[in-house]
Amino acid sequence: MSFDAIVVGARVAGSPTAMLLARAGHRVLLLDRATFPSDVISTHLVHVPGMALLHRWGLHDAVANAGAPRLARFTMDFGPFVISAPPPPSDGAAHPYCVRRTVLDAILLDAARAAGAEVREGVTVEGLLRDESGRVTGVRGDGFEERARIVIGADGLRSVVAREAGAGTYHDTPSLTACYYAYYRGLQPRDNAEIYQLGDRAVVLFPTNDDATCVFVACPSAQFHDFRTDVEAHYAEALARVPSVAARIAAAERVGRMHATADVPNFFRTPAGPGWALVGDAGYHKDPVMAAGITDAFVCAQLLADAVHRGLRGGDLDAAVRAYAQERDRRFLPALQLTCQLASMEPPSPQMAALFATIAASPAESTRFFGVMQGSTPIPQYFAPDNLARIMSAT
Repeated sequence: MSFDAIVVGARVAGSPTAMLLARAGHRVLLLDRATFPSDVISTHLVHVPGMALLHRWGLHDAVANAGAPRLARFTMDFGPFVISAPPPPSDGAAHPYCVRRTVLDAILLDAARAAGAEVREGVTVEGLLRDESGRVTGVRGDGFEERARIVIGADGLRSVVAREAGAGTYHDTPSLTACYYAYYRGLQPRDNAEIYQLGDRAVVLFPTNDDATCVFVACPSAQFHDFRTDVEAHYAEALARVPSVAARIAAAERVGRMHATADVPNFFRTPAGPGWALVGDAGYHKDPVMAAGITDAFVCAQLLADAVHRGLRGGDLDAAVRAYAQERDRRFLPALQLTCQLASMEPPSPQMAALFATIAASPAESTRFFGVMQGSTPIPQYFAPDNLARIMSAT
């Protein structure tokens, strides 16, 4: 049996892509080397636009009721000023959620299966099949081959599909930070995501499932080797820079082990070619400073599924995925650039510090600012000279 689409990778990019294509009536095979539920390194945050897409897909309530608390506001503490406000609503959704990936990925996988996609877990794809012209026609693994009109790589940073397709990278910036996080039970409050910018450290608190809070510390990549010589001591030293946070954590219970990665490069990969496409981290990877990976994966899944559907329904499939590639880059290049600026951990310029202080003084402007951070307000629009003049004139 051949398929219309084979999706390699069944997490936050692959499962929605497979689900949307199956709902559109296409024959879809969804493969993943993991068996679910399973965990993966993640910031957990689904921004409001991501929840809006879940609402569109009929999955909002399943995720919202999966045990993570509803977040009422974000707080970004820069020391001299604090930006704190609820994020703006977007397309029928009003609140972000930080959902453990053991929970979220399983919900998405079940939705793809319910839509009619054939799901195979515990299956490793080792390479791609091609015809005489070099066009990708399917996948091969240990003891199996499957064919499809398009193969979609949703298999993450070390994507086999990207490697085998020869997808190059561009707009590259090497890893800027190293990240460490652990879970603590009993931290309050449970309705606020907290971000503390501390020069060469960042501390982030994300309330999540099981009465736990993900407590995340980042340091510059240049300090990674020093940090890892005594992770616990350096992690505790970062927390101690925010005494109120350190006191709350001292009274809480750590649950489970420390998680860490220094492998967070920033790039676009060529996202499409003859018979193949990439979605999620396989095609667009960045530092977690904006915690936008899950939401961006959802957006790209919708964009790619729409394009592939047009191509499979009698259009030009290659032209459709090229159009997806152009739209992905147009939409996300400003976010990639802003991510690299923030992840550099360089102190803000005097002009930017003045802008942030002005934003912090206005609850309404703070909410608009979080629209930029969550992706519902276009970055070029917000940082356009006339809008910056509007903000500064309010002082």
